[in-house]
Amino acid sequence: MIKRRTILTGTACIAASALLPGCGDSSAKGLRLATVKYGSLNWLVQTIRRQKLAEKAGLDLEIVEVASNQGGPVALLSDEADVVVSDWTWAMRQRSLGEALLFSPYSSTLGAVMVHSDGNIATLADLKGKRLGVAGSSIDKSWLLLRAYARKVTGTDMAELADPVFGSPPLLSEEFRNRRLDGVLNFWTYTARLIGEGHTRLVGMKEILTGLEVSPVPSLVGFVWKSSTQAKRSAEIDVFFKVVAEANALLATSEAAWDDIRPLIRAKNDAEFAAIKAAYRSGIPKPWTPAQTAAAKRLFDLLVKLGDKKLVGHGTKFDAQLFHVVS
Repeated sequence: MIKRRTILTGTACIAASALLPGCGDSSAKGLRLATVKYGSLNWLVQTIRRQKLAEKAGLDLEIVEVASNQGGPVALLSDEADVVVSDWTWAMRQRSLGEALLFSPYSSTLGAVMVHSDGNIATLADLKGKRLGVAGSSIDKSWLLLRAYARKVTGTDMAELADPVFGSPPLLSEEFRNRRLDGVLNFWTYTARLIGEGHTRLVGMKEILTGLEVSPVPSLVGFVWKSSTQAKRSAEIDVFFKVVAEANALLATSEAAWDDIRPLIRAKNDAEFAAIKAAYRSGIPKPWTPAQTAAAKRLFDLLVKLGDKKLVGHGTKFDAQLFHVVS
C-alpha cells in the first residue's frame, strides 16, 4: 500500500526528530519515496496508487512530500527518504564527497528553446539582440550546453548573441506568454505546455546534446538512493523498480491511465494535455546501458569544461559505479 506524510524541509525534520516518531529513521518499515506534490513524479505515484501496483507487488511504499525539488536530496542525505529523484551530476558530486549513491534513470525528456510562432525566429542566429529567458541561473546545465552549441552552429556564444534573462520556470513562461521575452529555455513540462498553446519549439536539448557529440543522449534525471539501502533492502528496491516499470508501461499505452490523472496535470485544454502526455511518453527510459555510461562521461567532461567545476563541484570525479543497472 501507499502511505503519505509531509515534511517542510530537510532541516525541519532533523530538528524535530526527537519529537516525531519515525522522522529520520531509516529502519522504519516501508520504502520511502520523496516527491513534490505537483509534478510528473506525482503523476507516476498516483498511477501506482490508483492501479494498486505497489499493493499487488507486496511493496509498502511511503510517499514523503517535500516542499520543492531541492527538498528531495536533503531528505535523502538526512535519512528522511530512501529514494528521491534528482540529476546524476548532483549524485556524482555527493559520491565524490564520500556519500555512496546509486542512480537509475527516471526520465529522458528534456527541455527546449521556445519562440513565438509569429516572431520570425527560425534559427538560433535569429535570436541576436533578443531577450531570451533562461530557467535557473548562469551555471544551469541547459544554459551552458546551449551556449556551447550556439558557438558551434553560429560561431557566437549565446550569452553574447542574445540578452539572457534568468528566472524561475513559471515566471519565465508567463513573461514569454506576455511577449516580454522573445524566447525561453525552459524545463520540459513548461515547454510542453507552451507547445500545447501553439508556440514553436526552436531547438531541443536532445538535439543540442547530439550536436555536441553526446550520444546516445543519457537520461539526466533519475531515482537516487544510498548504496547502504541497496545492500540492506535490495529486494524492496528491485520490487520498487518493477512497480515503476509497470506504471510507466500503463502511461505509455493507456489513455484511461492518463484520464485518471488528468486533474493533477491541470492542462488548460486538450492540446496542452496531449503535448504533456506525448512529452512524458517520449521520456520513459529504457534500461541503462554501457553506451549511456560512456555518453554520460562525455557529458560530464563537457560540463566540467563549460562550468569550470562550479556546476559539478571541485574535486568531483566521474564514477561509473554510480549507474545502477536494473535487471
